[in-house]
Amino acid sequence: FPLIGRVKVAGLSSSQIESRITEKLVEGQFFRDDAPPHVSVTVREFKSKKYMVLGSINSPGAYQFQARDRVIDAISRAGGVDFEKGVTEAMIIRTERPGTADERKIVIRIELDRLLKGGDQASNLLIYDKDLLYIPKSEGYYIIGEVGSPGQYPYTQKKVTLVEAISRAGGFTPIAARNRTRIIRQENGQEKIITVKVDAITEGGMKGQDITVMPGDVIIVPESYF
Repeated sequence: FPLIGRVKVAGLSSSQIESRITEKLVEGQFFRDDAPPHVSVTVREFKSKKYMVLGSINSPGAYQFQARDRVIDAISRAGGVDFEKGVTEAMIIRTERPGTADERKIVIRIELDRLLKGGDQASNLLIYDKDLLYIPKSEGYYIIGEVGSPGQYPYTQKKVTLVEAISRAGGFTPIAARNRTRIIRQENGQEKIITVKVDAITEGGMKGQDITVMPGDVIIVPESYF
C-alpha cells in the first residue's frame, strides 16, 4: 500500500483491513491521530476461496467465490439440479476450525423442494470456504406387473404410500388382481412379503391400512386369474 508498503491482511474482513491500513498510516505519521484518513476496502473478486458442488448436478466441480455465494447461487453456477434423479434434498458438508486440533465436520441438510419453490428462503444459506454442497440421488422403489407404467421410481417427497405409488405408475390395468398386490421388503437381512387388499383402502375408506413404501421395496401387482 502506498507509504506503508506490504500489509498482511489474510483472514481479515474488509472492515478489519480498513482499520489495519488506517492504523499503519497513523503510526507512520502520515496522518494525525485526530485526523485519520478515510480508507475504504471493497472485494472485487474471490480467487483464493473455493467450494465444491457434487452429486446430482449438471456440472459438478470446484467453484471460486464470486461474491457472497449462497446455496441457490452455487446450484445455478453448477448448471442446476438434475431432477430426473429424484432429488429432494441437499447437504452442506462444512469444516469447522480447519487446521486446528478442534477441526470437525458438520452436515447441514436442506430440503430442496421448499427452497427452490421459494417457500423456505431461510435455507438459502451462505456458502463458506472449503464447503462441499452435495446433492444426493434419491433412493427409489420398483413396481412391476399389471400397472400402466411399471419400472423404477425415485422418491420425490418425504413419504409415498402404496396407493400413491400405484397411481404414479399409471394405475391398475383392467386385468390386475388389485387385492393380491404384494410388497417385497428387506428387513434385517430377511425378506418380508406384505399382501395388501387395495380395494379396501380406495373403495372401503380404510386409508389407515395404506402402507408406506420404503426405499428398495418391490411392489408386485399380479394378473387376475379371471
